[in-house]
This record gives sequence, structure tokens and C-alpha cells, in this order.
Amino acid sequence: MKPKIYVTRKLPKPALDKLKKFFDMEINTMNRALTKKELVDNVKGRDALLCLLSDKIDSDVIKSNPDLKVISNCAVGFDNIDVKTANKYRIPVCNTPGILTETTADMTWAHMLSVARRVVESDKFNRAGKFKGWDLMLFLGGDVHGKTLGIIGAGRIGTAVAKRSIGFNMKILYCDNRRNKTIESSPVNAKKVTLDRLLTRSDFVSLHVPLTKDTVHLIGEKELKKMKKTAYLINTSRGPVINEKALVKALKNKEIAGAGLDVYENEPKMTKGLAELNNTVLTPHTASASFGTRTKMALTAVENAVRAIKGKKPLHVVNPEVLGN
Repeated sequence: MKPKIYVTRKLPKPALDKLKKFFDMEINTMNRALTKKELVDNVKGRDALLCLLSDKIDSDVIKSNPDLKVISNCAVGFDNIDVKTANKYRIPVCNTPGILTETTADMTWAHMLSVARRVVESDKFNRAGKFKGWDLMLFLGGDVHGKTLGIIGAGRIGTAVAKRSIGFNMKILYCDNRRNKTIESSPVNAKKVTLDRLLTRSDFVSLHVPLTKDTVHLIGEKELKKMKKTAYLINTSRGPVINEKALVKALKNKEIAGAGLDVYENEPKMTKGLAELNNTVLTPHTASASFGTRTKMALTAVENAVRAIKGKKPLHVVNPEVLGN
């Protein structure tokens, strides 16, 4: 008899095919995230849970089935899961790090270029039939080449973003608790600085930190005021890292030039006024959304679940102490 798994959302076909080989699978076929009650009801009687970042796996959900053998998150982040409660019941919590690094770095650059060069604005303008011919002053934006890029959080993704700057001849500043000798060396030649110095000197500020109690509202009114009026803020990390109300105010008052956001403080909702601002590029948490990357993420989440059920160490487990080896 196959172990039972509940999957909270549709996955790419290769991942579903692999799941069917090892599990008696039930999947949420609704095109929306499950409510807390639905999660609680569906996790009961299962051996494993495969969930997404949008699923809030809190203590109540976990306590509804303390006999779970694994919670496999199809995401690099795991702030949606109450790991403390999982530890209490010795349930391994798994994630999918490393896989989305390069794809997310690509999207970071897509945001930088799009917001600085007003790509979304000018695309709408053109589609509306408003383009009447070349104009010297039409849609003037900011340059990217030769500018200073400030990276807050120089982990895997921050490093990948920094490496892409070489072709744009940019100066790189970074802020992190640890030194990153990889990007400090040639050809990137990044310089480690304080957060204040990074904010005041950068033409682009890109966020690549995990969501913790220390990073909630890392960028708020005070930090935004320190940025150049010609600077752009990019966030492909986690929404609550930015105080969104303060950002809307800063954008409206032209305290900074623009922002590119892939994540939001109260996702999927956006703060009132944000969507109406022209000096923004707003994507729906799709930084890792390439066919290849999302398929690899799902396959890794499946493999984590399979290994845990078989009594083997998962590829990536965030609380290895529960494994007892």
C-alpha cells in the first residue's frame, strides 16, 4: 500500500508523474490557495504534505496531523511553515534551495532594466496608439550601465545578480552579515559597506534577504529618504522586507525614481495606490517562473518527500536535528 500525500497545488507534469509512482496522491485542483480549514481537513490521515510558499502551514495545521513524516515546501523560503511546531513533532521540513538562483537573478535584472527604461509605461503608450513619431524627450529614463548597484543580502541570488553587472560596467556595493569574497574579487570587485552607505551611494538597490524578524521592514521611511532621488528599489526577495505604505509615499512624492517589485507585503494584495503608479514595474511573484526552474523545484520537492518517506535523508532539510542522525 502506497503512502498518502496531499499536494496543495498543481505541479508540472514530470513532478506529478514521479509522485504517482511512490504515493497515493490527492491534489488541490482549485486555482487558488487553500483556506486554513481546507488545509487542516486535507492534511489529516496523510503521510506527507507537499506545499507551496503561499500555503500557511501554521501550528494548527501541523497539530491536525502530528504523524506527518515530512512537509516538503516547493520553494527556497520556508517562512510559511511553523518550523518550531514541526520540530516538536519531529517532522522534517524540506525546501528547494539553489535551483531558482539564476532565474531569479535574471528577473532582478529584468526589473532593473524595465523600471529604469520605462518599458512597461512605453509599451502601454504604444499599444494605446499614442505613438506619433520619434521625439527627443519621449519616455526619458535612467541609465543602467556605469551606475552603482547596491545589493542587500549577498547570498546565492545576490551573488548571481552581482556577477551579471560585469557587462554593464557597474560599481557594486553590498551589505551582508558575512563577507563575500567571490564578488569582492575580480572582475566584480564589489565592496562591503554599511546599509546606510549603500543606500546613500547606490543608483539601484536590490533586496536579496530572507524574511526574518530582523528583516521585516528593513526598508522603511527612514531608509527610503536616504536613497538618491534618482535611485530605483528592486525587490525579488520577500514582500514584508519593505514597508509598502512608506514606499508608495516615497514613489508618489518622487523621493526615489521608481521601484520594481515581484513580492508584496500582504501578498497577493498590494498597498492602496501602488498599482496606479507609473514609476513601478509590478510582477506577481514570478521571479523563478521559467519552465525549467519551476519543474526542477517541483521535482526536488518530490524527491525530498520520497526520501523522507523511505527513511532516507532528504536532499534539503531545514531542521536536520529532527532526523536523529
